[in-house]
Formats: sequence, structure tokens, C-alpha cells
Amino acid sequence: KMTADNEMSIKEAFQRAQKSHNNKAKLVASLKSRYNKLEDKTMFHEEFVHYLKYAMIVYKREPAVENVIEFVAKFSTSFQSPPKTEEEEEEEEDDEDDHPFLSFIFNFLLESHKANSHAVRFRVCQLINKLLGSMAENAQIDDDLFDRIHQAMLVRVTDKFPNVRIQAALAMARLQQPSDPDCPTISAYILILENDTNAEVRRAVLSCIAMSPQTLPKVFKRTRDIKENVRKLAYQVLADKVHIKALTIAQRVGLLQHGLHDTSEAIREVVCSRLLPAWLLLLDGNIIELLHRLDVENCAETAMETLKALFKGMSTEELLQNRAQLDNRKLIPVDSLTCENVVYWRVLCEFIKGKGNDGDEMLEQVLPDAATYAEYLRSYLKTVTDMSEEQRADYTQLEMGMTKEFISQQLIHLIESLDTNEEGGRKRVLAVLQEMLTLPQTPSSLVCLLTEKLLLIILDDQRRVQTVAEIISDVMEPITEVSQPVDENKSRRQQVQLAEVKVRIMEAKEALENCIAAQDFSQAAELKESITKLEDSRNQILQEISESNQPVIKEVRTEKNDPETLLRCLTMCAELLKKMNIKTPIGPTISALMSSLILPSIANPYPAVRNMAVVCLGTCTLHSKELAKTHMVLLLQIAQLDEVKIRISALRSIIDLLLLFGFQLLSETASSPTAQPNQSPERQEDDAAAEDKGDVPEDTAQSILVMLSEFLDSEVSDLRTETAEGLAKLMYTGRISSAKMLSRLVLLWYNPITEDDTHLRHCLGVFFQLYARESRSHQEVVEESFLPTIRTLLEAPATSPLAEVDVNNVVELLVELTRPIDKHLQSKQMDIHETSVHDFLAVRMCGEMLKDPTAPEVRLYAKALSNLEFSRDDAVKEDLQSLLQQLVQVRCTRTQAFSIGVCQCKSCVPCFSEAAADDLSKSVKRAKRGKAGSIHSVIKSRLTFRVTGVFTVSVVRPSRRAKTAALEKTKLDLNPLINQEANVS
Repeated sequence: KMTADNEMSIKEAFQRAQKSHNNKAKLVASLKSRYNKLEDKTMFHEEFVHYLKYAMIVYKREPAVENVIEFVAKFSTSFQSPPKTEEEEEEEEDDEDDHPFLSFIFNFLLESHKANSHAVRFRVCQLINKLLGSMAENAQIDDDLFDRIHQAMLVRVTDKFPNVRIQAALAMARLQQPSDPDCPTISAYILILENDTNAEVRRAVLSCIAMSPQTLPKVFKRTRDIKENVRKLAYQVLADKVHIKALTIAQRVGLLQHGLHDTSEAIREVVCSRLLPAWLLLLDGNIIELLHRLDVENCAETAMETLKALFKGMSTEELLQNRAQLDNRKLIPVDSLTCENVVYWRVLCEFIKGKGNDGDEMLEQVLPDAATYAEYLRSYLKTVTDMSEEQRADYTQLEMGMTKEFISQQLIHLIESLDTNEEGGRKRVLAVLQEMLTLPQTPSSLVCLLTEKLLLIILDDQRRVQTVAEIISDVMEPITEVSQPVDENKSRRQQVQLAEVKVRIMEAKEALENCIAAQDFSQAAELKESITKLEDSRNQILQEISESNQPVIKEVRTEKNDPETLLRCLTMCAELLKKMNIKTPIGPTISALMSSLILPSIANPYPAVRNMAVVCLGTCTLHSKELAKTHMVLLLQIAQLDEVKIRISALRSIIDLLLLFGFQLLSETASSPTAQPNQSPERQEDDAAAEDKGDVPEDTAQSILVMLSEFLDSEVSDLRTETAEGLAKLMYTGRISSAKMLSRLVLLWYNPITEDDTHLRHCLGVFFQLYARESRSHQEVVEESFLPTIRTLLEAPATSPLAEVDVNNVVELLVELTRPIDKHLQSKQMDIHETSVHDFLAVRMCGEMLKDPTAPEVRLYAKALSNLEFSRDDAVKEDLQSLLQQLVQVRCTRTQAFSIGVCQCKSCVPCFSEAAADDLSKSVKRAKRGKAGSIHSVIKSRLTFRVTGVFTVSVVRPSRRAKTAALEKTKLDLNPLINQEANVS
């Protein structure tokens, strides 16, 4: 044994190292002093490893063991030579790079990394991580040792145990070479980020992976990880390690868009407190420059959300200091307007106005009065005109035109922030808006926005209708000056008169000369007077001829029916109908617009005009049931015959009408053959009738459902999605109660062809939960759709996409949707004698199993039976027991355990057998393995939580003091093990 008077023994060092209060540096110095005095280091090495093994066999993160590992790492790296300069390296090329003890520890660990014990593998990786981490930043190790560590850790990052993979990944942090595109560490990190199922392993890699063009996209992708803590760390890494210039515009916008709308408050906070400040710091605090990096023109919504997030963290003084480039009029000069500063100005004004009365004084410092702003807006909009085809062909002019339109839109949005309570300012704003809407040079893209702001200022519906109707009239029949043609007959008569007068003047002048020659002065005086009269007459005729030759200009109204004009008028009309109160009746003005503008445009050859006309017609019919009855047939025809976009608009109108008025609306249109879409006999048999039909003939309502059902099979995804959303609304509101239609929606949700249609998946995913939890009758519809849905999946041919659907998954969903979990619903609608929906579902499944006990789906139904919750009614239990006995007799062994469970049902909650519980727990585990990030997995995670809740036993949470005491008892102390080994030896 090695002994010394002053130095500490290895055993004592390990014993003291377990206590966190001991100074590790002193322990290291004392033991190092002993080591340096030894000539033969071999025994020291062996004894050191001997005591180290006690800690390495413990997998649990015990404080004593962690302290020992920390001590070993510090002691081992204390022998490392200080970094050498280049000259020293040249002089000592042949010297050994690593200390013998450090090399010995590394060799021991590398030999142990393949141990069968996962605890040993974990501690090996942990120690290697700590050894490499404790070395100096510019430390060097032998190339051969480097390669051995590298290879060992590459093996361990694929270990079965996540904690081993975590430590191995951390250990490789200093072994990666970002400049090498073929670096095996980087490749392993990327593989882990994309494929490792454990979130903590992915987090470990994120924390240590080096940024490079190769790794940046992978880290960016983790911001959409299914686990919140992984997403959070990904944002932190990008904020701390990645320059904003290293990201593309799409990546910057994606980070902010997803981060600011993340479901987790913690992630939204990270974006606001870490990512945005880091970017601003790199841009010297210039917010306008940050907006320029986000491409505001194409990503306005994200830019606005970003500005709002920044403004929330600013004080009042900072908000006013950072205001845009405003002049003394509190306006941005027209020449200085850019996409960035106009968006900043708009969001700043909206943010201050959102403060209410507290922001009124601040708003006056960043926005002028309404009249001044109206003139400013008018002067800018006058410079923005619709581009011709030649201008659009020129990319430079097109880009400038689009920029001007974008700035115009932001300036129009600023109207909402104006104080329009003052009469003069409000009238001036209205006058400017009306003028801009009337001018044909105003771009069509601004018409909708201008109309919206106009109607926002005018609050009375009647005045709104009158104002918009006048504007439409001025646009469709503008005042033009027309010149009348010259009257040829009158002109000819005037020329004849002029010739006669000229002849008479010539004759009179000749007579005058003769009289003067004859010295007949009295006659000459008379002739001279007549000549003067004739000349006056000639001058008058000349003036009349001059006036008649000039065209007469008259102001007349000329009707315009070109597609651009019709589209502008229909856009204004649609915006008006949307803003009107739905209870406001259709007056004569709207009726005139219907007959003169909307209905004629339905047959227009231009699709854009037809589409807007259909939108106007559908919105208009919502204000009048009589109007809806009249035009329902037309909407049904359009929904089947026109272009896709127009069909979708008509379909939306039909759904809205059915939601508002119900299927009674069809009673007036049932007699018309065109009201019923073409339908096949098979479809008629399969589709269910609708509720609330009143006197509606069944085939009329059924024909609507047939049309909608056919749309669900459409190859056009937009039409299919709109139909599914409409059916979901009709079913949720109770307008339709159809088990087979619900079955169609379930099958559509699971169908692989809708995998990329995120809107459809999200809509139906939310609908199923809300629908089933709304009322008992809805759960009965789900129960009724159970067997048809399962049969369809089981009978699907191999070539059908439905053959890929996991039937077990569908069964679990339908069972959960019919489970009365909601306590409010359960207490409100179920009493002790009321049957459960699961009672009827069990009867249906038992009946199906009895039809053919040898069918393969019997196993599926038997498993589902074990997951049902039954009512407390004894009669129901007896009926189920009878059915189950029949099943047991035909050797449905899967249900035998379930039969025993039903027999043991008490007065409160039915007892389930262990076999049933095992089956349920397995199904829960399978559900949790669903595809990450999909809507399906989100709902399944919610549902599986409820499943496990059936078997949960309420446990009283221990106090903090009790937890502390229990923790102290479980703390591991290595001393007894060390002493026991010493006694044995």
C-alpha cells in the first residue's frame, strides 16, 4: 500500500470528493503532490481506477457520484501542459504531448465504452465530456487519441439509452470541424437532430453544434420541433450564434412569423427578449434597417407583428424618439416615403391609438389633424395610377408601381388612426375618399381598401348605401363633354345670304361711284348709307357663320361596361354589403343595383367579374330570405358549372344561406328542376336527410347533400376543403344530422391524399372535438357512424388510399369522441338512470362480432370493447352480459376478460381487468408514436391523456418538507461500498 505522512490517500480523496462543500482544488493539489513524488505510477493508476469504478456503476444522477466525477475530471486535467507557442512547439516536436496519467484515464475510458452496463457507458461518456471540457480553449491532444475518442463517441451517440447519447453528443462538441463539409461529428449531429426521438438528445446537440452553412438549415428546422423546449433552445442558439446576414429573408421572416405566433408563451418571450434584441444590436439599433432585412413589401403582416413586439418593450420616450422621419407637419415628405418607414409610421400610430385615452397626447405628436392628412393622402394617390400592359412588361416600372401601391395601402390604413370626430376633418377625409374612388386612374387594387375606410367613417347603413350608390353611378356613367356636329343646311343658307349681301354691296359701291362722277351728291349720300347697312348685315352674317362652325360642347353621362369598370363597381358593392348590418333590409337602392349591376354581371364573359358578382349576390341574399329563395337555384347551378374559383364562391354563399335560414329555404325552390343537382341512385341511398327542413321535400334537401358529397370526392383540393368546412359548420350548428356524412368527413381526414392540405386537416381536427363535446345527440351521431366508417376502411381495396389508414387509430378516435369525459356535460346531461353512448356502441360491436365470430375484425372490436365506459344502469349491464356470454360461447377469448369486468361492475365506476388495462396502455403508447407535428398527433395526444385518466388514482401531493426528507434518504453514499470492499480484501 502507498502511504505518506503529509499527502492524502486516494481512498480519502474519493471519500471527501463526495461532499459538495469540500474544496475540490485542495483535494486535487494534495493528491497531485502525492502522485508527483511517486517513482512508479502504475500502482497509483490502478488504485485510482479501482475507486473510480464505484462511481461509474451508478446510473442515477446522485449528488455524491456527480461530485466524484467532477473531481476526477479536474484531477486528470490538472496534469495537462500549458499551451505552447509556435516556437516551443518546433523545439519540442519529439516530446510527448499528453501527460501519462491523462493518457491512462482516456485509455481506460475508451476501453470501457462498450460495456454491457448502460451506467458504465453513461459515466464513460460523461467523463470524456468533462475531461475535454475542462481542457484549455487552445489545448492540444495526440492525433491518435483524438481519432480514438472520435470513433468511440460516434458509436455512443447511437446508444440505446438517451442519457448516454446526450453525454456522447456533448463530448464530441470540441471534436467537430465546421470548415470540413465531410466532418463525421457534424454528420452525426445532423442525423441526431433529424431522427432522434428523444427531445433532450436533440437539445444537447443544439447546445453544442457549431454553426456553418451546412448546419444552419438543420438548426433552423428545429424551430418547428414538436417539443417546446427544443424549439426554445433553437431560437436561443440562432439569436446567440447566427448573424442576421447569415439568414435568408425567408428564414428571417419564418423565424419571426412562427416564433411570434407559437402556442408557447416561453417561445414568444424568447423571440421578443433574445432574438429581436440580438438582431437590432447587430444593426446598431436601426429598426428601419431591420424592416429592410425582412422585405416589408412582401411580408407586411410579419413586419407589423415584429414592430408591435418591439414597441411593447419600449417606454413612451423611446417610442417618440424612434418615430419615423416626420417633418414639422408631422408627415413624412412624399419624396422620402419608403415601404419601411411608412409601415413603421402606421404601426406606431396604431400601437399608440391602442392605448386608448392614455395615448391621445402621444398620437398628436406623430399624426396631423384629419384635414391635413386627407390633403397629404390625396396628393400622393394622385401620383399612383393603373399601369398599362406595356408598363407591366417593364420589370423596373412594374416594381416601382407595386411599391407605390403598397405605400398607398399603408397610407390608407392610417385613416383608422385619425381623429374623425371633428366635422370639418371628417368631411374632408370623406371627400378625398369619394374622389379617389370616382377617378378612373385609381388602381383597382386600392378600391376595396378605399371603400372599407369610407364605410368605416360612415356609420349609418342608409347613408352608406346612398354614398356608395352615388359613387357607383359616377363610375359607371361618368360625365363627358360631347360636341354637336355643324348643321349643313343652316350653313348653306348663311353662305347664300352672305353672297347676296356681298353682291348688293358691290352693286351699291358701283352706283355710288357713278353718282359721284355725275355729281349727284344727294343720291350718293343715300347709297353710302345703304352700303353701311349692308356691311353691318355682312358682318353679322359672318359672325353667325363663325359661331355655327364652332362645335357645341355639352356635358352628358355615358355608360361604361368594360370589365375593369364593372369589377370596380362590384368590389365597392361587395364591400358595402359586407359592412351592412345583416338585419338591415334590402331597400330600393340595393334592389336597383341588383337588377342593373349584379345580375347582369353573372353572365359576363370575364371570370373575375363573374366571381365578384357571385360574391355580391350571395352576400345580398343574406339580407333577404325572399331574395335567397329566388336566387338559390342560380347559386346551385353556378356551384356545379362554372370555373373552380367561382364555384367556391357560390358554394360559400349556399353554405351561408343554409346556416342562416336552414333547409326550409329550399321549400320555394323544390318545384324547379334546376334546383336539384344531378345525383346518382347510389348516392341517394347513402346520404342522410337534413334536420330542420320543415316542409322541404326530402329529395330536394338530399340533392344538396349529394352535391356536397360529390364535392368531397373532387380532385380540386380547394373545392374539397371548402365543402368539408361547410359541412362541418352545418353539422355543428345542427342544420344537418347525418352519421354517414360524418363518416365521410372522418375518412377524408384520415385519407392520405389530404396529408398536404393543412387547412382541411386543422379544420376537421378541431371540428371533431367540438362537435362530440357539444351535446349528447352529437355523440349519438358519432356512435352511429362507427360501424360504417370501420367497414369502409376494412373493405377498402388495396389500390385505394384508404387501405393505408390505421384502422386501430380510427377506432380509438371514435371511442374517445363518444366518451362522456367532460364533467359539465356529464353532470348536466346524464343522471344515474341514463344510458351512456358507449352502451349502444358496445351493443353494435357485439352484434357485428356475432355475425361472423371468425372474421379478422373481431379482434379489433374486442380490443375496442375493453376501452368503453358504461352507464350505471343494471338493465344495460344485464343486456351486455347476455351478449358477452354468447360471444364467450363461440370462443371469443379476447372478450372473456371483458365479460368478467362487466360482472364486477359496482355502483359507481366499472372495474376493468388487467388485460383490458394492458391493451389500453399499449394503445396509448402507440398513439404517442404518431407523426410529430401533425394535427392528427395533436388530437391523439389530447385524447390519450383522457384515456389514461380512466385508470388514474388520485394521490395527495406531498409537502415540500416531505419531499426534501425523502430526497435525503435516497441520496447515495459511496463510502459504505468502499469500506465493504476494503473489509473483504
